[in-house]
Amino acid sequence: MGRAEDIALLRRFEPVLRYTRGERFFPMSAEAYVRESSLWIQRSGSAARCLVPEGQLTLEKLAEHRAEGFDAVTYLQFIEPLNLADLARYQLEESRRRKERDELDVFEAGRGRLARVGYISRFVEALLSLVLLARGRIPGDTAAAASMTYERIMRESPHTCYYGRVVRDQDWIVLQYWFFYAYNNWRSGFFGINDHEADWEQVSIYVYEDDDHQIKPEWVAYASHDYFGDDLRRHWTDPELDKVGEHPVVYVAAGSHASYFQPGEYLTEIDLPFMRPLVQLADRIQKARNEALEEYWGVQLTHPPDQPALNIFRIPFIDYARGDGRGIGPGQEREWDEPILLDPVPDWVRLYRGLWGFYMQDPFAGEDAPAGPMYNRDGSVRRAWYDPVGWAGLEKVPPPSRALERAFGRRAAILNRRDELNDLIEHTHTELMRLGVEMDAMRGLPHLKPLFEQQAQQMEALRTQLDEARAQLARDEALLEALEHHIERLREGDYGPIRAHIRRGHRPLSDEQLRLGLLAELWAATSIGLVALAFVALIVFEEPLWIGLGILLALILVLEAAFRRWLGQLVVLVTVVLALVAAVIILINFFQPIVIGLVVLMALYILWENLREMWA
Repeated sequence: MGRAEDIALLRRFEPVLRYTRGERFFPMSAEAYVRESSLWIQRSGSAARCLVPEGQLTLEKLAEHRAEGFDAVTYLQFIEPLNLADLARYQLEESRRRKERDELDVFEAGRGRLARVGYISRFVEALLSLVLLARGRIPGDTAAAASMTYERIMRESPHTCYYGRVVRDQDWIVLQYWFFYAYNNWRSGFFGINDHEADWEQVSIYVYEDDDHQIKPEWVAYASHDYFGDDLRRHWTDPELDKVGEHPVVYVAAGSHASYFQPGEYLTEIDLPFMRPLVQLADRIQKARNEALEEYWGVQLTHPPDQPALNIFRIPFIDYARGDGRGIGPGQEREWDEPILLDPVPDWVRLYRGLWGFYMQDPFAGEDAPAGPMYNRDGSVRRAWYDPVGWAGLEKVPPPSRALERAFGRRAAILNRRDELNDLIEHTHTELMRLGVEMDAMRGLPHLKPLFEQQAQQMEALRTQLDEARAQLARDEALLEALEHHIERLREGDYGPIRAHIRRGHRPLSDEQLRLGLLAELWAATSIGLVALAFVALIVFEEPLWIGLGILLALILVLEAAFRRWLGQLVVLVTVVLALVAAVIILINFFQPIVIGLVVLMALYILWENLREMWA
């Protein structure tokens, strides 16, 4: 297919983007952004150096080859922070405009933001906020300056576009839609974890050509933070996927620009690099604990189906993807301009591996700008770029037009393997019979001992081979039976459950997660500060510290469990723990009588069993 056909295909399925009220940045031209930026280089241990000043940078200059050394980081700088006078004028202008502005430009966090996460998670979040403040990363006035510059660009050149890419791979035709944002103001605008210059996001639609050479959509996958795999995609007929005609609807999170299938507020957990070992350890402990309680005590600890199980070493935040703000796309207040096709891949995408915004040298990397659509921050190629099929977990899923052919191919391969296994089994059995006859003839003859031992080893190896072949044959027979049923279903047009691949799909948070609403929110907002003050009071008034801490911890557990509907599970868990503690205490204090009693019972049982066998 040619360039015109690819653009027509992209336009046929181009998505509708719906934003949250208060969103300030929308998809724009990367070229306009680059014109307002300067290009810099940062080497370890030295000051940053400007390579191309603002006003002179173009996409062509961005693509120029630069061999700057292994420790060099090239990056763009979009804006300079506002000085105090400019910031004051901006704040006054914002206050004036807020009174006159359309309600689509005003964001309200709403109740329940803090109450949706646990106490320890809120505590870690508070510490992280202090760390962000202490290390002085992206300041809030930077977001204000970015907003002013972006609005000026849009006034001068109101261009709302996406960058399109059509990839044909593994029987799929992948339509990629890349969206460029001038700024990510998740932290300063929407209580998130980071701010950074520039943001590249993408949506992929997976279509195929049927037997009548018609293009049919089958799957869609939305980029959401750093996730990848099966959970990112939904079937075209999934009721969770909203569509306007043939255009899937994307609910874009405020500030972070992550993409979701349904409108709402999403609990998002962020892994900090230095805490990943603790995250993995806590996940394993949590899994082992739940399995042990369920297997030995019949206790099943669950969490609400629309809320992921929390790990205290992950930092939880809310992604606001309400869809109650502006819309872009077919049938919306703002339509897409002509897409910019990334085929052939332009030099500014292919050759520039640097960052698309300011390099903060953030040890967590969260506030460093991202790289372009083709690369990760470290310069390696994004999986979504080089393997868009595998990125969405579709490397194992054929299009419906090829599903029956693939199933027949697997059946033919297994039938061939079955014939080979039957031949191998027959040959191995013949060899074992030969060795058995010869070994029986050699048995007891000293001069044939070396040959006897050699053939014994051969016989053991053949027995292992025969056992493995028969086991594989049994598995293949069961697999062939399953394939026959699968082929029959495919012939009837049944391609299986459309949500079977989803293990931990994102669902919007529900108000039902909170029991007492306003009271729960009040506790969530004040709990960290109140506990810190209570801790200080215990020290100042010289109360028994350990007793006071124990009472404080018990109070926190009870209140958290009550607000989060975990009180029943907490009671069960405490009961189990107390029972185990009581058992340990009894064992320690009455160890000798317990051992004597167990030995006596064991002796009596053995006597009974032996006498019963003798009399039987």
